[in-house]
Amino acid sequence: MERRLAAILDADMVGYSRLMAADEVGTISRLKALRDGVIDPKLGQFGGRIVKTTGDGLLVEFASVVDAVQCAVELQQAIRGQEVGQPEKTRIRYRIGINLSDIVADGDDILGDGVNIAARLQALAEPGGLCVSASVFDQVRGRLDVPFVDAGDRQVKNIERPIRVWRWRPEPKADPGDPRIESSRTFSDEPAIAVLPFTNMSGDPEQEYFSDGLTEDIITALTHWRSFAVIARNSCFAYKNAAVNIKQAARDLGARYLLEGSVRKESAQVRVSAQLIDGTSGHHLWAERYDFELVDIFAIQDEIVQQIAAIVAPELARAELQRSSGKQNKDLNAWDLCLRGMALLRKRTPEDNAAARELFTRAIDIRPDYSDAHAGLAMSHNMDNLLGAEADREQTANRAMAAARRAIECDDASSWAHHELSTAYQWLDRIEDALAEAKIAVELNPNDAYALHALGNKSDLAGDPRGIAFMERAQKLNPTDARLHSHLTFLARAYLHAGNYRDALDRARQAIRRRPDYAPAYFVAALALAQLDQPDAARAMLRKCEELSPGLTQARWNWKPYVDPLSNQRLLEGLRRIE
Repeated sequence: MERRLAAILDADMVGYSRLMAADEVGTISRLKALRDGVIDPKLGQFGGRIVKTTGDGLLVEFASVVDAVQCAVELQQAIRGQEVGQPEKTRIRYRIGINLSDIVADGDDILGDGVNIAARLQALAEPGGLCVSASVFDQVRGRLDVPFVDAGDRQVKNIERPIRVWRWRPEPKADPGDPRIESSRTFSDEPAIAVLPFTNMSGDPEQEYFSDGLTEDIITALTHWRSFAVIARNSCFAYKNAAVNIKQAARDLGARYLLEGSVRKESAQVRVSAQLIDGTSGHHLWAERYDFELVDIFAIQDEIVQQIAAIVAPELARAELQRSSGKQNKDLNAWDLCLRGMALLRKRTPEDNAAARELFTRAIDIRPDYSDAHAGLAMSHNMDNLLGAEADREQTANRAMAAARRAIECDDASSWAHHELSTAYQWLDRIEDALAEAKIAVELNPNDAYALHALGNKSDLAGDPRGIAFMERAQKLNPTDARLHSHLTFLARAYLHAGNYRDALDRARQAIRRRPDYAPAYFVAALALAQLDQPDAARAMLRKCEELSPGLTQARWNWKPYVDPLSNQRLLEGLRRIE
């Protein structure tokens, strides 16, 4: 045996099992093309010696640590460029870890703690990214133009001492589809969430692929929410088939929240249970059970993932707001200020909008590049227009548009920022631009019920009948949304527009049950009842609407929500008949 100093590069393919299960032949073919055309030539260029391969992974030795890091960065960029034409869900990505250490050579193999540490660093890297040890960083600092972020000391499995980790990730604007995990942010800023491997309760080892695939897809789906960080898959899967101490796992992973669950598949039935847990206290914050008939296993998996991702994000924000409420005003950071600003916006009053604007402005003073703060500012202006709080609608919309564009400059993968820009365009009667931005918002986060509803509403206003399907999907994704009463009223109007008066009445009544004091729902219900030849019931609804909001029924004679003037006329036909 021989000892020598070496730079060890450990690379692992993300979601290998899932990709193979979905398309074995295609995945193998693309992987082989990457190896032949990109990976092996790049390793050769920088003097890397492949020690071993594992199908989805590589262990490589370099004599120069500078060459190892430069090779890793160029390799990730090249793979990314090669896969850019692939749908996000099927892209091949690698995680890479590099350590500089004394190793033991045993023939062609290499052994020792230095190799194990490289593997642990790889597990901490994000898809398409790179993590290096302090020994590597010290050697390449000032020699390479590679922007590393200090991720702090990390305790990793089977390594006694904590490891100082430095992280590099590709520029986010180049590919907004790249999943994110925690970077240099700490618990004083946005929180992180870890998804522990879902337990296979079926008693059939062959069903492991379903529970593993479900876990991986939930991790990917949660990364679309830009307000919190998501711990990498490999770090989470270190807890597979292990008895987990929640608080210890949260500390080890650097996550404030943990999502865990189980899968039980029997015959043609599948039951999935999920729980969101506060990692600091161990308290359960949310739990849900999903039962499905197993027809198409991948369709069922997608459905479960979408529903969990759509609900977990708002639940996490709710828990964070409660945590923030105990802080003194002087201790609030940008994240806290945004949480409080959003809570005020949900009250939907001009006074609360103004107070929210002050909080978002304070957050921007602390972090000028904080996209969510700029998006919140844009939303406050859009909300003012919705409530009629400003006399100059155009000027207010332009303020919203400027704030939304600044949010996109800070993070062009923010679904929220694109949604607010879409709404600003809508107030300016630029419906095509509004639709284009709404589509981008949904593409960036298909599990955001709010963005999906907005796309549906704007599609309907433009005369696209698919708007109803988008809005119905939004209701299904988040049936407990605090804004559901207004969303149901928009949906009722869309059904009214489509001539489906019974469904319009049903959705309006659902909105009234949710918020008995919401006047617009009574007005839309009156329109539907008038079309269904129930004039007395329609008049009763109009009286209730006027009681809740004096002048609203009269103002609605000038109601022109649709692009098509004939659509606006048809909307009020029933009302004219009973007046």
